[in-house]
Amino acid sequence: MDTKIGFIVYCIEEYKHAKGMTGKSVIEVFNRYDVISYIRAYYEALHTTGRQYIVDDISAYIEARQGLLLPKADEDLAEQNL
Repeated sequence: MDTKIGFIVYCIEEYKHAKGMTGKSVIEVFNRYDVISYIRAYYEALHTTGRQYIVDDISAYIEARQGLLLPKADEDLAEQNL
């Protein structure tokens, strides 16, 4: 298994446990906020840190991106108005 893929799986599992979420919910959040691309891009730095740092860093990344994306209902409305 590619080490980056293994690390991404580790991040998903740790985030899931830390946040009390299901795997499906984590994947939905990670896809919506492009977290997997973030983990791939910063793999070299992230894989040398601890579990809590990784969870906190991913949480901060998601929070920062939440303000940049429209809520799903607003996205649908915007597409209809195009």
